[in-house]
Amino acid sequence: MDIVLISGLSGSGKSVALHMLEDSGYYCVDNLPASLLQLLVFDLQQEGYAKVAVAADIRSGSSLQHLPSQIAGLRECGQEVRFLFLDAKDETLIKRFSETRRNHPLSGSGLSLEESIREERRRMEPIAALGHRIDTSELRASALREWIRQFARPGQGLTLTFQSFGFKLGIPLDADLVFDVRCLPNPHYEPELKPLTGRDAPVIEFLEAHEEVRRMRDDIQRFIATWLPGYIRDNRHYLTVAIGCTGGQHRSVYLAEWLARAFAGEANVLVRHRSLA
Repeated sequence: MDIVLISGLSGSGKSVALHMLEDSGYYCVDNLPASLLQLLVFDLQQEGYAKVAVAADIRSGSSLQHLPSQIAGLRECGQEVRFLFLDAKDETLIKRFSETRRNHPLSGSGLSLEESIREERRRMEPIAALGHRIDTSELRASALREWIRQFARPGQGLTLTFQSFGFKLGIPLDADLVFDVRCLPNPHYEPELKPLTGRDAPVIEFLEAHEEVRRMRDDIQRFIATWLPGYIRDNRHYLTVAIGCTGGQHRSVYLAEWLARAFAGEANVLVRHRSLA
């Protein structure tokens, strides 16, 4: 059975993710008490459902503490559970709640919006470590839907994501490894290259003509190749490698694309460009 579990902070885009999965043919259940996950999956399997997506979050209350054991139980039974945790920066969540005028699920306990977000983050942190985290802070809904579509594709073993970003917007919350490539020659200062991206041939030619770019590229590849088997032995399901330059348009995009091709045969590889998205 194809099982996708969605969790994350309130306002981070869980509804967008669940709607995307529903459009992709998943039977979707929102706000499920975490303690009922195994029972739901087994019942749906008997009913003949092949694809199910379940959202469980802070609304589950104390039931949320059962989520790790529920996931472990399903995996012990041979079920492949892919767990996606959506996150966003506090200021982004505050803005989204202000724009939609929705109440935060913890607001009824006498906390301000800022306090509710901090308390939810504290409670959800142990759950976040179980899944593949996506930082939706700077993402349009269309970009998030595409990332969810990529994530929903079945695949065995570790999923290795190479993600470019711009430091001027901050380090992504979902990064496991971060490499800073701002020291490399910047195509931004070449008038004919400025409007292009690291996926365009003239930018690629400019970067590969510099020995330090090739050396940085090879060093990052060697580091990941050395330690990737360790992450696999540790039963990691997801590893996100973030490559950052100033604006996230040229150098980091080029390196993320190159590394994705280099590791295509080593794991389930995804490539994302946060600033371009």
